Amino acid sequence: MEHVDYRYTEGMSDENVDQHLRKHGHGVLALADDNDSYAVPLNYYYDGSRVLLRVSTESGSEKIAFAETTETATFVVYDVDQDTTWSILIRGAIRQLPKAEQQEFTDTVINEEFPPFRLFNEDIEEVTMTIYELKPDQITGRQSMELS
Repeated sequence: MEHVDYRYTEGMSDENVDQHLRKHGHGVLALADDNDSYAVPLNYYYDGSRVLLRVSTESGSEKIAFAETTETATFVVYDVDQDTTWSILIRGAIRQLPKAEQQEFTDTVINEEFPPFRLFNEDIEEVTMTIYELKPDQITGRQSMELS
């Protein structure tokens, strides 16, 4: 590997991790069911102690089925550009918020806290949203280093 391009990375401070999680609004949620896995890009909101995920909940949804069987989920938030690369892995239990807590997420709150929802071939009238909570047991951040 002597001719392979590479970049050293280092751990991110808690403050830097918090800053990146509050600034960005999308990542990839990885779920599992025994030996089968599923990953899906999702919008999120980070409130400083938990990650709230806005999930469409159509009938027969794979992501909902996997969320119900996953004991420890992993959510990855990252960015890559020419000069800087960073990634944050959040691991913890995932659960659908109870109805009482769901009601706190009015259209106004959702629009303020989450990036716009990306529709694929669904009719907006047929899309139902549910908020899931990922309570972090572990948050790990890494970033590229500047070499002097």
